[in-house]
Amino acid sequence: MGETAAKSSRPLDLILFLVSLAALVFLLMFYNEWFWLALPSTLTYLVKWMDVI
Repeated sequence: MGETAAKSSRPLDLILFLVSLAALVFLLMFYNEWFWLALPSTLTYLVKWMDVI
């Protein structure tokens, strides 16, 4: 059951990664001193989407 739940959350992880990546790029463009706030979520959802953790 855990494997099925993990496979169904992969599209959600991709969407969350893309949203957090867009936030990271936005912060880098306009508020570059605050971009590090988006780093944890961007990297977390990237790793979850790649199925490393």
